[in-house]
Amino acid sequence: MKLNAIAERKSLGQDVYDHLKQAIIEQDIAPGARLVESRMAKMLGISRTPLREALHKLEREDWIEKIPSGGFKVMALTREDIEETFGIRAVLEAYAARLAAQKHRPADLVPLERVMKKFQDCLDKKQTARLPDINTEFHDLLYAMSDSPRLIKMISQLQAQISRFRQIILKQEAFALESCQDHIDMMAAMRKRDEDRVETLVRVHILKGKQAVMNRLKEEDARKSA
Repeated sequence: MKLNAIAERKSLGQDVYDHLKQAIIEQDIAPGARLVESRMAKMLGISRTPLREALHKLEREDWIEKIPSGGFKVMALTREDIEETFGIRAVLEAYAARLAAQKHRPADLVPLERVMKKFQDCLDKKQTARLPDINTEFHDLLYAMSDSPRLIKMISQLQAQISRFRQIILKQEAFALESCQDHIDMMAAMRKRDEDRVETLVRVHILKGKQAVMNRLKEEDARKSA
């Protein structure tokens, strides 16, 4: 477990919550890890009061769960969670991409192309740690072109869980390379305003991500049983 100290502030409980949630997303705190209050408070350099406030908020949002022996542990990624999250994403994001193909202006594609180049540059330089954030930026820009605030809000509500999965997916070099090609294909379809193709490409892209997460879960299960 890796945690850096946090400076005292009036909104310390929220700061601790944000810090811990990001650590869970980036797997600095691993799925299934037990959270020991005394140890965490010492690592963060804070008292237990704001830490407890943050832990209870994380519990309410299903990032962590209470354990019978006392304390909390990070919620593991279950197959049911993966199926549900990616199923919802496939519907919402594919539809957002379809609307984006219909409604975008040519100038809207310029920042999207810039992000694609940044993704490719990181792949070439083996800077894989940056890929999840760049990937998120690409998809956010694409869906913003849908000009549908309600749809974007629905997608954003899944963002934290999506980020957690992207940390797993884009550490797999083969998938990162395939993801880059998918983005190139999406851009080509966007330029043609081919809404059917963009919608299909995004849906297939997301379902490939689901399979990559499932494969990683199987590998972890095999290691544990070996």
